[in-house]
Amino acid sequence: MEFVAYERALQGTGASRRLRISGKVPGIVFGAGEPVKIELDHNALYFALKKEAFHSSILSMTLNGKVEKVLLRAFQVHPWKQQVLHADFQRVDETTRLRKKVPLHFTGEENSVAVKTDKCVVSHVATEIQIECLAVQLPEFIAVDLSGLVRGKSLHASDLVLPEGIKIVKHGTQNPVVVSVAEPKVEEEIVVVAAPAADDKKGKKKK
Repeated sequence: MEFVAYERALQGTGASRRLRISGKVPGIVFGAGEPVKIELDHNALYFALKKEAFHSSILSMTLNGKVEKVLLRAFQVHPWKQQVLHADFQRVDETTRLRKKVPLHFTGEENSVAVKTDKCVVSHVATEIQIECLAVQLPEFIAVDLSGLVRGKSLHASDLVLPEGIKIVKHGTQNPVVVSVAEPKVEEEIVVVAAPAADDKKGKKKK
């Protein structure tokens, strides 16, 4: 994806406030050289942030007529307004190694034995996962094929099939569940038994 940024000369809280009022967003580009203060068009950035690829892929940023490869590292939004307040980008090249969370895209669930035959309930416990790789290898997403799901067996992080050169960032010995498979709920059939008619004092049934 491509976007255009402009070098920002003025700094400080007041300058940033005036920038936002004029429909711009202050930001910064760091890594592989001196940090550069930048400004971006608010509406263009706002709608770009709605796209999954803008968060998890290498971007082409045009700044001062030069195209640089960058990665979105962080952004801030207003607590209740639809307004982006700040954005941070990192320069990357062929040697940049990074850690980044990427989304998981699930397919094949409806064709699995767990769902199709055993009517199990499948839950996507994790929708993204942190990986480590070279910047040039960063995938837009990780594809997860669920067609092999079976009853009584969940899918863990170690079960994911990753592209070459990419590895999952592990925290100790943890192997978190990515997709859980639960037994189908059995509905109990409630049988209503009619109570016998009560007799009155004379032995006659009440009508």
